Parts: sequence; C-alpha cells; structure tokens
Amino acid sequence: MSTKTSTTHNDINEVLSGANWWRQAAVYQIYPRSFSDSNGDGLGDIAGITAKVPYLKSLGIDAVWLSPFYPSALADGGYDVDDYRDVDPRLGSLADFDKMTAALRAAGIKLIVDIVPNHSSDRHEWFKEALASPKGSAARDRYIFRDGLGENGELPPSDWDSKFGGPAWERITEPDGTPGQWYLHLFAKEQPDFNWGNPEVREDFLKTLRFWSDRGVDGFRIDVAHALIKDLSEPMPSKAELPVEGTGIDGLVDGSHPFWDRDDVHEIYAEWRKVFNEYAPPRTAVAEAWVHAVRRGRYASPEGLGQAFNFDLLQADFDAGQFHSIITKNLAEAAATGAPSTWVFSNHDVIRHATRYGLPSDGGRHGQEWLLDGGSPSAVDVEVGLRRARAASLLMFALPGSAYLYQGEELGLQEVGDIPASDRQDPSFFRNPGVDIGRDGCRVPLPWTTEGLAFGFSDAAAHLPQPEWFSRYAVEAQDGTPGSTLELYREALRLRRSLQTEEQLKWLNHTDDSVLHFIRPNGWQSVTNFGTEPVDLPAGTVVISSSPLTDGKLPADTTAWII
Repeated sequence: MSTKTSTTHNDINEVLSGANWWRQAAVYQIYPRSFSDSNGDGLGDIAGITAKVPYLKSLGIDAVWLSPFYPSALADGGYDVDDYRDVDPRLGSLADFDKMTAALRAAGIKLIVDIVPNHSSDRHEWFKEALASPKGSAARDRYIFRDGLGENGELPPSDWDSKFGGPAWERITEPDGTPGQWYLHLFAKEQPDFNWGNPEVREDFLKTLRFWSDRGVDGFRIDVAHALIKDLSEPMPSKAELPVEGTGIDGLVDGSHPFWDRDDVHEIYAEWRKVFNEYAPPRTAVAEAWVHAVRRGRYASPEGLGQAFNFDLLQADFDAGQFHSIITKNLAEAAATGAPSTWVFSNHDVIRHATRYGLPSDGGRHGQEWLLDGGSPSAVDVEVGLRRARAASLLMFALPGSAYLYQGEELGLQEVGDIPASDRQDPSFFRNPGVDIGRDGCRVPLPWTTEGLAFGFSDAAAHLPQPEWFSRYAVEAQDGTPGSTLELYREALRLRRSLQTEEQLKWLNHTDDSVLHFIRPNGWQSVTNFGTEPVDLPAGTVVISSSPLTDGKLPADTTAWII
C-alpha cells in the first residue's frame, strides 16, 4: 500500500520545526531530581540532564517537558516554589539551565517548563512578607487570607479539605504573637494559594513567562490550570454542599464549583496568550486541567493556552471498547475546537502503566488498592503489564496529535510499590495515612547501568531507594538489544516522524471486536489486539510490532503498524 500523501516526511519535519511544532510532537517528561545526578549527591540535577542530551536525541523525541526545578523545600516534590525565576541551587544555576537549553536546541529538541500558578511555597518572599504584615495589608492580599469562624476565630473559614488530606485552611500567628487569620491551601499547607484577583499577582506571572521565554524556553506546562480563580463569597458552602468534583470525563460541566474550573480563569490565559504571541515563534502551553471533556476545549483555545491534557486513556482499562470510545470522542473534540489531542499513559502523578496493566482485574482503578496493600511486586504480572504497555504506547504513537512520554516508560520501567514508609517523601502519604500511599513509586530515579550503587544515576545512594530488579531495566541492558522496550520506542518514534500527519484517522472493521484497526490518510495502519488469541493481519508490510508475530498473526496484547 502506498505511503504517499499530501503531508510528506519533509512536511512533518517542517511542521515540527515551525510555529506549530507542538501539534504533533512527541514530548518527554523529565522529573529532574530523578533523571540523572552529575555531582554525586544522590539528587538529579540540570547538568545531569545536559549530559544525557545525546540519549534524548537518540530516543527521537521532539521536546522535553521539565518538571519544577525551582528553589523549593520539596514539601511537594518541587511544586512548592520559593522563586519562580531561579534554579534550585541543589540542581544547579541559571548558567547551568542556559547550557542545558543550548544543548537541547543543538540536538533539535524543544524545551517546555512547568509553571505552578495556583500556589507558591510558604518560603516565597511574598508569603513571608504577608505573615509579617497586618490583616488587610497589600501583602496579604496577594494570597487568600480570611478571618476564622467561632467566638475567637478559632475555626477555619470553611470545612473544606485539602487535596492532600486534612483541612484546606491553616491558621497563622500574627506578628504580635496572637492567633490570627487563616490562609487557603488546596494542596499542602506549605503551598498557600495565590489570590488571582490581585493585579500584582497577574503581572508578576507575566514577568515570569517573559523571563523564561527570553532564556529560550519554547513552552509551558501549566500545573492545576483549572484552580486559579475561586468564588469565596460568604457564607462559603460546607464541603457537604459542594458539587461533586469528578475528574476527567466525569467532571462538572457547568463551572459551578467554587474553586475548580471557574469560567473567569480564561481571562488569565487570554492575558498569557498575548505574552506568548510576543515571541516568534509564539510560545506554546498545555494545561493540566482535570475537567469534563466539554470544558477542556476552552483551555485549549487559540486565544488561551492552545492545548490541554487529555487524561482519558490514562484512566482507562486495557480494553478495546474503552480505547475506541475515548479516542473517537477526543478526536471529535479536536476537530470541533481545532486544538490537537494530547495522549498520555504515565506521568509523575500516577502509577506507571506497565504496572497498572499487570495488576489483577486490569487498569489504574485498582492501582491504589495494590499500593495500600503493600505494593508487592509479586502481585503484578510483569510480563502481561509490559506487553500491554508496549502495545498501548505503539497505538498512541499512531494517533494524530501530540504524545507525552514519562521518563522511564521507554525502558518498560515498573512502579516501585513497596517503598518503606521511612523513605517516602510525598506529602499525600503523610497527610492521608491509610488512604493515599503517595506518588513516590513513579518518581524513583532511573537506572542507567546494570550495576553500581545507584545503577548509574549517581555515585551516591539515590534520594528514593531503587530496588535490585531495576538492573534489568537499565539503559545499558537495553541499548542496542533487539526487541528491548528502549529499541521499540526508538524505532516507533523514528517511524512516527516519517509517517505522522495532521490528518485524522478512519476506523476499519475487524471480525474480532477485541481488535482496534484504523488507517491514516497516507495508508499508515495500526492494528491492536486486546484479546487473548492471535488474529489475522490485513495485507501490507508490517514495519513494527510491539511483540513478535506468531506465524504471521498478531498475538494478544500487541500492536502492529502496516504500510
């Protein structure tokens, strides 16, 4: 079958190097503290990333998304930011950042950085000033301070819960030593929420966007993009009266929640878009917005951020019907809004999909149960999980839109579920005992070599413990090894660059309803067998498969591309 199309290999390379590079890009997320350590302190750093640019180039990605690298007490893995326009000295300096940016650019790799606008660290100079200033001051107005309820203000302004457990309000001690006001923190108490009704807050973030754009950053990932605007009209509703939040496709459809997905948040992103468009090419952005699908397009509009994460496949079981429904709905949404779909299976907040797919009864819904039960590796069918993860990823790479990868998934890395409590770092583990085990298991530093104290990540012990079984997933063990997950990703991303187009797909019927088969306008076919028995393949040349074929047939839990 011919692969000739209106969008050729050179055309897509032109798209990826032009202003719309992000629409079809393969983006690799780096969690800096767990990627590569250059100075032997057990913590990944900026220079470590620079040293691994050849590896990133060999992988075939188009961009790197860098999770927070700012000065931070690490109360929430770096998402508690002390200074939005600097580098954590434990990770390097602004000069190190510039060297990394230059190395990525020389390798043809774009750079996206995380922006955390909902809250700062409690060590931010503004928050320290707010604590030292009186009630009603301009310094306090940058955050959300309220008087408490009760006879002496001893009760929080509302009974809302933090996402990390416990109350969403923290009482301060006033400068004169008396018990004082309360501040809102939707996440950890070390993460006070900004008041986005304050013009000074808005202007300072515009300054931050320009600061990093001027240093060569190509785009921004916006953390908790749906939470900036709050309705704190009094009396505030009790938590029993709050609308049911939901997430993803189950979220609210009307923007009625007092602090999630308020309509006015898009006024902020319209201001940001004007800043993005000051640059040539315009800076891009992608929203982390856990909202209903019908609301997602507003974040992804050309007048706003331009793109919003689609977490729907991440929440699905390894099931043909679920995949078909989610892909169809999201492509229809993309066609209606003009914003490309984003596809993702793993990131720094969720259980790695190679493990989710190997858990009993399938899928991410059971992941927390496994973790809370001790996270024993013996409870995971590693072979099935990896096979399904490879098949799902190969299917994802064949979809129109951008594909987001999380560091280590190209190695088939499994979740570390049995981290001792004494070694855990995630605040959700400490604030929700017995309810939330936290996200440390997907943040364990990468294995680069098969031997050594930290498997090549560092000359010292890693900041999160690496299990012995990490050795077989190391880059060294897979580099150049036919059939390895690393080589599968490299070949898939190479082929994707030559085959990818902006054009949509067409579903093709198959005699087995456990098979998903689609074709792109250039003749590129993807076939995934979600069933248990091998199935026949259509005519054409198989250019890649996630598992070896069985007598010319597509085995269970396998994807193949055909041209």
